[in-house]
Amino acid sequence: MNTPAGLGEALLNSASDAIIATDREGRITFWNPGAERIFGFTAADAVGQSLDLIIPENLRARHWSGFRHTMATGTSRYGHGDLLSVPGLTRDGARISVEFTIVLLRDGAQAVTGTVAVMRDVTKRFEEVRELRRRLAGADARSK
Repeated sequence: MNTPAGLGEALLNSASDAIIATDREGRITFWNPGAERIFGFTAADAVGQSLDLIIPENLRARHWSGFRHTMATGTSRYGHGDLLSVPGLTRDGARISVEFTIVLLRDGAQAVTGTVAVMRDVTKRFEEVRELRRRLAGADARSK
């Protein structure tokens, strides 16, 4: 199958979703315009920095435990295409809700060399669902 010319470049420079790549140590190696829009950091700010840049402090220990396990074993507990939901941190310190998929990068010998995550800001939808659940719980309590 032939890949259309420019497809990879067009996807990587997409302004909607964040595409973030890391090396084996969790240092950011690629940061697209979508990541700039969602998180507020420019590529110059982010590339070379640890993923701690966008991981809330209370979630870092759990993140790094899983990340190190994945780098050591070449396997992730998340299946191919699983959609993960986590809080993220923006440049101004705000917490946002992001959904993402993750892919392991491998070299020619199939050794893991890093990760690529494609992320979407779902904060508005998350807050709407939380508000609907709150209202439903209130209505349910009043009907009993």
